[in-house]
Amino acid sequence: MTDRHHLLVHGATFAAVGDRGDISGVRGGGSPDGLFVRDARHLSRWQLTVDGAVPEVLTPVADGGTARCVLVPRGARPEPPAHTLFREQAVGDSSFVETVRVTSNRPVPTTIRLAITADVDFADQFELRPDHRTYVKAGALRSRIVLDDGIEFAYRRAEWRSCTTITADPAPEAVEETGTGARRLVWTLELPPGGTRDLVLRVMARPHGDRRALRVPRDPSAMAAQLSASEAEFVEGVAFPTGWPELAAACARGLTDMAALQIPATGPDGEELRVPAGGAPWYLTLLARDALLTSLFALPYRPRPAAATLFALAATQAGDSGGARGAEPGKIVHEVRHGELAHFGQVPYARYYGSVDATPLFLVLLGAYTEQTGDLAPARRLEAHARAAVGWMLDHGGLTSRGYLVYRADEGGLANQNWKDSPGAICRADGTRPSGPVMAAGAQGYAYDALRRTAWVARAVWADETYAALLEQAAADLRDRFQRDFWMREASFPALALDGEGRRIDALASDAGHLLWTGLLDKEYGEVVGRRLLEPDFFSGWGVRTLAAGQPAYHPLSPHRGSVWPHDNALIALGLARYGLHDEARAVAHALVDAACLAPAHRLPEVLAGYPRATHPEPVPYPHACTRESRSAAAPLALLTAVGGA
Repeated sequence: MTDRHHLLVHGATFAAVGDRGDISGVRGGGSPDGLFVRDARHLSRWQLTVDGAVPEVLTPVADGGTARCVLVPRGARPEPPAHTLFREQAVGDSSFVETVRVTSNRPVPTTIRLAITADVDFADQFELRPDHRTYVKAGALRSRIVLDDGIEFAYRRAEWRSCTTITADPAPEAVEETGTGARRLVWTLELPPGGTRDLVLRVMARPHGDRRALRVPRDPSAMAAQLSASEAEFVEGVAFPTGWPELAAACARGLTDMAALQIPATGPDGEELRVPAGGAPWYLTLLARDALLTSLFALPYRPRPAAATLFALAATQAGDSGGARGAEPGKIVHEVRHGELAHFGQVPYARYYGSVDATPLFLVLLGAYTEQTGDLAPARRLEAHARAAVGWMLDHGGLTSRGYLVYRADEGGLANQNWKDSPGAICRADGTRPSGPVMAAGAQGYAYDALRRTAWVARAVWADETYAALLEQAAADLRDRFQRDFWMREASFPALALDGEGRRIDALASDAGHLLWTGLLDKEYGEVVGRRLLEPDFFSGWGVRTLAAGQPAYHPLSPHRGSVWPHDNALIALGLARYGLHDEARAVAHALVDAACLAPAHRLPEVLAGYPRATHPEPVPYPHACTRESRSAAAPLALLTAVGGA
């Protein structure tokens, strides 16, 4: 049996375990296993053996909030297993708990030697990525301290300190060295005829700078109860469509995943917040674009994440051009990381501002939240932040000098700084990439919507008519320029982007659907674009491809040149509905809901391959997708907004 990884997620903590509940810690491959907290691996090995042998899997771990599996000792077919092991695991806030129940299947007393081999490499997640980069960690020291009931692994490098404590009930009779740095916790268990013995193992991770008084729940069921309570709170009160049970199920699954993906953040006055993370395993952190879109999708049903996201991003908004990578006055952060490599500046993401669209989306969410909830307090409290964000768009962002929001590739950071941020994502139809400044189409749509919504807030909340009129005029001018400069008459479609010379980058891409969502296109153009997105080269049957098939640049397994992203399609569905293309919006919604029904645990993945449904009757997964992703979790809610229960 191939050993897959199963994710257990609770806030900023996640564990990836194999089919038998083990963690191998092997580096390389697409996704690492281990226990991770705040970008660091706090368990890199966790392997159970009985009498020195790895047991066989009788029932593998299944996807869910708790990992459960059933194991038996290896043996010949005629001889029934002497005992059965039942493992149950769950994660909590900076913690991991496992119970091992050993049940004898013999009519006579039995003695077994059970061991857990544990290790902690404290690897930063960036060290475990498949690009195989290496990072110098001069002076780093690891230590191991045997406790009465377990062991503590510690790590230090200069001022950086972190540790992982493992305790057991009952306490191990020995903690053995293995010669590899790992330690083996050992128990000799006396089992009466048909009897049972239980072990409980608790792991507490203490990342650098975390001084909270943490308490590990007593067992996996207690942890699962905590997560279930937060999931129930997210789902409670949402009116799911009764006429479309598959969409209702996708919405319910999305809300429970959103509950698990809420991570801690801090507001402008130091207040504690919970905001949507990007996704697990690679992005269980604050990614502004992801948090903003997730909050927008959920806003009609769950407005609290929107308010928390706004305050968290206001707290990290750039005040000047110094210090953090890409920071400019008023700019909204792209990514916040807490790991060792970010702390020492070996990766640029401690606070990274390499995003052209987070700032306008911040303003879009502020306006949408204020209008939909009637709660004026955030708009009043964040007035200075909102004005600074508008100032960034007009000045450093390029709206005044270039007419459009513009970005440049960041050496050592992101090559592209719109949502399609992979190196080759912005390209011509033949696949060639532009050099120099880029003006991406989708970002201009966000800017247009941001100007209009902030004008409304200025008039309705700040009582500043002059400022509102200026922003409305700026939005109207942007719309006129865009339709003149981006529209490709020969294709009856907008360009993906403009290069630094104002030349159209002519790939036919799904970003045009974002222009429908923001209302940037005139009605006539919008209807043409909306119908074009449902033609077979764009629409795979599982959703709209990021790039239309048939172009030399197209690849069904490229992240942004032909794959299908649920959140991208959710924006497209909202845009189609905005332009009155309700049949087309329903087609997109049905495609995504069908994909969810066929996915493991009925969960929409981050991204799907672009292969057509006509020849591939089940969605083909994209190999490097996040297993849990906040935008995909919230996408069914956006579909519900776009088409209702139709």
